[in-house]
Amino acid sequence: MVDPKHYTYRVIWSEEDQEFVGLCAEFPSLSHLDEGQAEALSGITQLVADIVTDMQASGEAPPQPIADREYSGRFQVRITPELHRRLAIRAAEANVSLNRIVSDQLAKP
Repeated sequence: MVDPKHYTYRVIWSEEDQEFVGLCAEFPSLSHLDEGQAEALSGITQLVADIVTDMQASGEAPPQPIADREYSGRFQVRITPELHRRLAIRAAEANVSLNRIVSDQLAKP
């Protein structure tokens, strides 16, 4: 049973709509517009809860919340040989692993 409270929610401002937009990462096609931030969050949370209830009632499996997933901490990225070489040189010059160089770059805001 999926708990809709575990989904990843956020609220952004829409200049076009002149309202706040509530979003859910696990349901990218859903949104809720409202004049207030709290109301936009409440609206998207309720909308997702309703969708999850409907999905479960019809036997459809709702997506697993990102927060409930397990991650290995590993993923593979393909880059050009030239970029690979430049990163390897940077790692060697810093006397750290290539993984450390890439991880540090990804962690920057």
